[in-house]
Amino acid sequence: MKLSFYTLGCKVNQNETGALAELFCQNGFSLAEKGEDADVYLVNSCTVTSGGDKKSRQWLRRAKRMHPNAVTVLAGCYPQAFPQEAARVMEADIVMGAKGRRRVLENVLRFLQTHERIVDIAPHEKGETFEELPLERFEGHTRAFMKIEDGCNRRCAYCVIPRARGYVRSRREENILKELAVLAGAGYREVVFSGINLSSYGKDTGTTLAQLCEKAASVPGIARIRLGSLEPDLMDDDSIRRMAAVPQICPQFHLSLQSGCTETLRRMRRVYTAEEYAIVVEKLRAAFPRAVFTTDIIVGFPGETQAEFEESVRFVRQIGFLKVHVFSYSRREGTPAYNMPGQIEEPEKARRNHILQTAADEVRAAVIGAMEGQAVEVLLEREIAHNIFTGYTKEYVPVRIKAPGTHQGDIVHAILGSFDGERCQAQLK
Repeated sequence: MKLSFYTLGCKVNQNETGALAELFCQNGFSLAEKGEDADVYLVNSCTVTSGGDKKSRQWLRRAKRMHPNAVTVLAGCYPQAFPQEAARVMEADIVMGAKGRRRVLENVLRFLQTHERIVDIAPHEKGETFEELPLERFEGHTRAFMKIEDGCNRRCAYCVIPRARGYVRSRREENILKELAVLAGAGYREVVFSGINLSSYGKDTGTTLAQLCEKAASVPGIARIRLGSLEPDLMDDDSIRRMAAVPQICPQFHLSLQSGCTETLRRMRRVYTAEEYAIVVEKLRAAFPRAVFTTDIIVGFPGETQAEFEESVRFVRQIGFLKVHVFSYSRREGTPAYNMPGQIEEPEKARRNHILQTAADEVRAAVIGAMEGQAVEVLLEREIAHNIFTGYTKEYVPVRIKAPGTHQGDIVHAILGSFDGERCQAQLK
């Protein structure tokens, strides 16, 4: 039987989709090619914005309209956060949350036998453990993405994810190291650790992310460890010191910001100031001489004045981010910010988004331009022409390079050239 996925949202969702695909394929299913009809259509939803929920519903309706005899599944964060609303999406034969994902296969097989609609949304509970969904192949990728943490104990004013993902749960260290060995044996040189609140890894088990990185670095074949989004206030001095002693750790840090204005951060219920964020950046730069920073910023949060927005723009230039993802604030029912005073009109949000993204792109060009002539290591990710590859440095600088005699997945030594706005031209060293 053929299976088709539609995945929205973060790297964690993408990782879980890959693991579910692997689980289904181990049990007699195969993945439908693009444009090919399927027997099962599964949407792995994201509920960060109401727009994500709408996309999930539209995709299911289209799938059911075009393939009325196929099994349709609505799974993931949307049903978990809004179970009653999701249960009313009648185009879904099966509705499941973000908890108990391995039951998706079981429920699909049961529906194929009974043809009775299934709504299976188990609420999150304190004390629940990390659900294992190992993934051994990443088709089309030379980097391996590994989910090692789930859940978030924080309550930011704009975010519904704790409702969808529950409390912090860390994957067992021995399972991570075992999977790393399998991935290294399959030829993966770089692993990307991801989680809903990655910095909280180990808070429920008595370990830390830094300790895990130390042990992961000892797995033969793993040449790079890249970290997903990190909370700045959880990057304490001991963690920074220990991570800096692990040469495999990539010096690219996605350090969560959300706003460069302290007053806005307070309304967001973030637990650090812009000044404290800048101090963490300087500590990381001192520990990692080639450290670069990427981040996410929300514009148009309720109550954000023009002066506060301009403060955020200045902060982006002050830090010198390698890359910034700019998002316009989206009202999310079920969050404190939904009814906050000072809601900003959509055209004004769009204007601010454009201004900040333009500034961030200028900073990016300057940061990468200053790297010209540096010696780097490039992971070859895709061969776009004979002997010509695209790839990334440890600092996550995109590169185009001619590398005869090499293969996808190799790591080569190179010298960075000029940046054309998309990629750096590089030459083998």
